[in-house]
Amino acid sequence: MILTTLTEVPGRTSPSLSEATRVWWKIGILSFGGPAAQIALMHKEIVEERSWLSEQQYLNALSFCMLLPGPEAMQLATFAGWRLHGTIGGLIAGLLFVLPGAAIIMALATIYSLFGNVPLVELLFYGIKTAVLVIVVEALLRVARKALTKRHHWAIVGLAFTGIFFFSLPYPLIVLAAGLIGWLMSTQSHEQQTVDMAHISASRTFVTCLIWLSIWLIPLVALAALGAPDLLVEVGTFFSTLAVVTFGGAYAVLAYMAQDVVVQFGWLTAGEMVDALGLAETTPGPLILVTQFVGFLAGFNQGGLLLGLAAALVCLWVTFTPCFLWIFAGAPYIEWISNQPRLKGALQAITAAVVGVILNLSIWFALHVLFSKVSLKKQGVLTLWTPELASIEWIALALFIFCSFLAFRMHWGIIRILLVASLTSAALRFVL
Repeated sequence: MILTTLTEVPGRTSPSLSEATRVWWKIGILSFGGPAAQIALMHKEIVEERSWLSEQQYLNALSFCMLLPGPEAMQLATFAGWRLHGTIGGLIAGLLFVLPGAAIIMALATIYSLFGNVPLVELLFYGIKTAVLVIVVEALLRVARKALTKRHHWAIVGLAFTGIFFFSLPYPLIVLAAGLIGWLMSTQSHEQQTVDMAHISASRTFVTCLIWLSIWLIPLVALAALGAPDLLVEVGTFFSTLAVVTFGGAYAVLAYMAQDVVVQFGWLTAGEMVDALGLAETTPGPLILVTQFVGFLAGFNQGGLLLGLAAALVCLWVTFTPCFLWIFAGAPYIEWISNQPRLKGALQAITAAVVGVILNLSIWFALHVLFSKVSLKKQGVLTLWTPELASIEWIALALFIFCSFLAFRMHWGIIRILLVASLTSAALRFVL
């Protein structure tokens, strides 16, 4: 097991494992709204309110997680748990970030498969979408205020946003470009702090990689060897591949996944894929939990309820087990990386690019929440999400303004806002 010694930070407190577990459970339950809102929620809980991590530790870890394939918010939670209590803390934080949403997705997938669409669930979650939009905007403002410390960081934000929103540039390319700019614009410093290297070991890293690769892949080999249904092997192989290429989080890979599961494999219809995305967006946990829903429907459509449950579990396993591999192998090096002036400059520039990406996600999410019809238009190399103005959702807009008032003026907490938004939306949709 890889352990680490916490760097002393003024005002930092050291929670017990049970106290931290309660907070990870709370974050897992409230982690609505995709990575931007989830990152903001974790920042508020473990940096602002409890000082378990310093601002710099949090931002360094965020930059590192944005470089990794997979859901960055879940990996950030895993790192924070590891930073506080070693491997066991990382496992608890990572699992509790995923399991509440996974349980809800499993229940909704079962209901959807057996009874079709669920209007009552849509009514309850309609308001949550608008509240989540407010949380995303709040996250954008908070991260920008903390991360944009130099003039060229603002330029990086603009370039990152332009590249991903107007040109659909691959997210890894944006990250690499931002890191290169930060590297080149940084200078070596003679005032480097001493970093405790005792917990860093190449042999430990190798053993960690070997252990987690085995945990990840041996079950897949066992499925094939024991003669499991071909679908389970296909699902495990496809989503294992997906777990390695999902740089930039779920949004960066949804189009690729949707095309393959509908066109290439024929596991779902296009309508079922849209419903899967909608349900995943309105439940807690990483948006990439949509893979679980897709796996369930693929199994159910081919073999009924039991195969659906099995396929969903395989999807969960191969989607999230690699995340623990990336974090447990790489986390010991984050502090060392962040203490190298040029590497630190590169990480700061990547964080600035993250602000541009969150801005992109905020606008994308706003368009899809406030308008019922949004199309993607292409002209040469340019791409643009364009709403049909006549399709504006007036109830969603009113709820968004109301939730903004509660958040920014009344300073209500997330729980109260989500609850009020959900109940208000259900009441309005029944009345109107």
